[in-house]
Amino acid sequence: MSDSPVLLITGASSGIGEATAREAAAAGYRLVLAARRAEALAELAASLGGQRRAIAVPCDVTEWEQNEQLVATALDSFGQIDAVFCNAGFGAARGWLNETPEHWRAMVLTNVLGAAYTARAAIPALKESRGHLLLTGSIAGRRPLPGSLYSATKHAVHAMGEALRADLNGTGIRTTIIAPGMTDTPFFDNRPSGALDPADIARAVMFALSQPEHVDVNEIVVRPTAQET
Repeated sequence: MSDSPVLLITGASSGIGEATAREAAAAGYRLVLAARRAEALAELAASLGGQRRAIAVPCDVTEWEQNEQLVATALDSFGQIDAVFCNAGFGAARGWLNETPEHWRAMVLTNVLGAAYTARAAIPALKESRGHLLLTGSIAGRRPLPGSLYSATKHAVHAMGEALRADLNGTGIRTTIIAPGMTDTPFFDNRPSGALDPADIARAVMFALSQPEHVDVNEIVVRPTAQET
């Protein structure tokens, strides 16, 4: 078995997750790629080296049993998990009357409970490896946005990251929240002017992962130079 570290990424089929997978593969990581879009996930895994370097595991992070199976598949395939990036999530239009209640429910479950489930499933393996747990927060998770339930979910993720850090103190597991500003991802129907590229966020993830064991970068905020707030 290769000595290359193993990174598990949820929400890996597009956007920040896909870009992080590509950066990590270039840095020598073996990859466990999870998302609901099985076909896109399989294509990405194949492009990054196939079964010996990258595996695709279709997963709905809102289902606890699927998170358990995701971790089990990673361990069966590679024997270890060195880092987990809880990145699955999506947004909603601002305004309390502008999305369906069903969309809200799915977003809250994915952004908050999904991240918590993935972390819970992975923690035993990360304790074994003295690994690294990362979560995708947001600038929207550091200040409330008018009419944004998405903002509330990301506030929860930021609180979750700190709660995890405190709970895991002494285990050797490091925790990092990645808080992007305006980024050109499938979140937007049209590319926002001046937005970051997902690869910009992926490099921030790799920066956190590259630190020595005694250094825990707890939060990285990445904004476009032109973003005012």
